[in-house]
Amino acid sequence: MKTTDAAAGGRILEQVSFEELVAEIIRRCGDDPEREGMRKTPERVARSMAFLTQGYGASPREVLEDALFEECHRNMVLVKDIELYSLCEHHMLPFFGKAHVAYIPNGKIVGLSKMARLVEIFARRFQVQERLTEQIAQALWEHAEPEGVAVVVEAYHLCMMMRGVQKQNSKTITSAMRGTFLEDQRTRDEFLRLTTSVHEPL
Repeated sequence: MKTTDAAAGGRILEQVSFEELVAEIIRRCGDDPEREGMRKTPERVARSMAFLTQGYGASPREVLEDALFEECHRNMVLVKDIELYSLCEHHMLPFFGKAHVAYIPNGKIVGLSKMARLVEIFARRFQVQERLTEQIAQALWEHAEPEGVAVVVEAYHLCMMMRGVQKQNSKTITSAMRGTFLEDQRTRDEFLRLTTSVHEPL
């Protein structure tokens, strides 16, 4: 059975525009979507949400398949401090931080910008940090076929800072390992040392 919305004249919700839905949210929160400061807010929110969730329309395979290059390099490649911004799927509030992504090539290297793009694809969806970390690692593992993959994400969550427990300084750290990083403690320790060390800007 399809849901209808009384505020939209009893129409099926699928027929109601995104802007009308936002206007209804504004009304239910106690404000007037027709007042001057709010009049264009539904349109702005629609554009903003389309941008913040654009990862649903992107494919990790498409990003990586044309960015793999034959190369005999067999040591760790680490792209550190990749900024990320995502939306918590529980409260639709932002969480933000950095991802550190490393892999050990097995005859193929990945274009460096594509590793940042991979983070962006999964961050621009409704997420939980744990899944986000695993998705980045698994996509690189499947499509680049390296000897090992390691991902660490550290982020601040506004759902903990603005509401609920309201803890301003808590940071969440998650990790995902594949292959050599999971099996070889020395390789894993090197990765963790590099991600936690502080480097002066170039």
